[in-house]
Amino acid sequence: MSRNKVSPLVTTVVDAQPSFMTNGERKAVGILGGNFNPVHYAHLIIADQVYHQLGLDKIYLMPSFEPPHVDQKTTINAEDRIEMLKKSVATNNNLDLELTEIRRQGKSYTYDTMKELIERNPGVDYYFIIGGDMVEYLPKWHRIAELVDMVQFVGIKRPQCANTSPYPIIWVDVPAIDISSSLIRKKVAAGCSIKYFTPDSVIDYIQEKGLYLDE
Repeated sequence: MSRNKVSPLVTTVVDAQPSFMTNGERKAVGILGGNFNPVHYAHLIIADQVYHQLGLDKIYLMPSFEPPHVDQKTTINAEDRIEMLKKSVATNNNLDLELTEIRRQGKSYTYDTMKELIERNPGVDYYFIIGGDMVEYLPKWHRIAELVDMVQFVGIKRPQCANTSPYPIIWVDVPAIDISSSLIRKKVAAGCSIKYFTPDSVIDYIQEKGLYLDE
């Protein structure tokens, strides 16, 4: 797909056709952040669909060490979340991991992370992927006025969310799958099956390490 042609499944809002999309010499990279505690198929479907619909060069799943909007730390250590992510993307060359926030540790703002990535990779244009339910909170994000000039936001459409924003957003249609990390953790703790919630390699890892049994 040429990057200056958006898929019919993609709609744009407020100048959502950024000039860098026409520059074929630059790399176009998507970032999907999250706790990934654990990663599941909804995460992977979003990443794969955005990759193909926008014609990006790569999508990086970026686990947070400790998100700024969460008071408590994650229920398992970063090493386990990273290993599960590695297993989940092992069979898809279009997906990989970005561990900047894990290496930095502590709470991270998206502005700080993306500033670091852009300085480190000046030949890359970044597409930052967020759920439609998060778009309405963008005005509250740390240094949002500067952030929207640094990255192109990609919003995942949700039926219950308005596809509008005062900021430039590329909206992408992705099948809604009602799976969450918290649901997986609860099912594991209750001794229920999580087959088809997450890749088998991730399930095997959870079972081998005895994760989430005390949720």
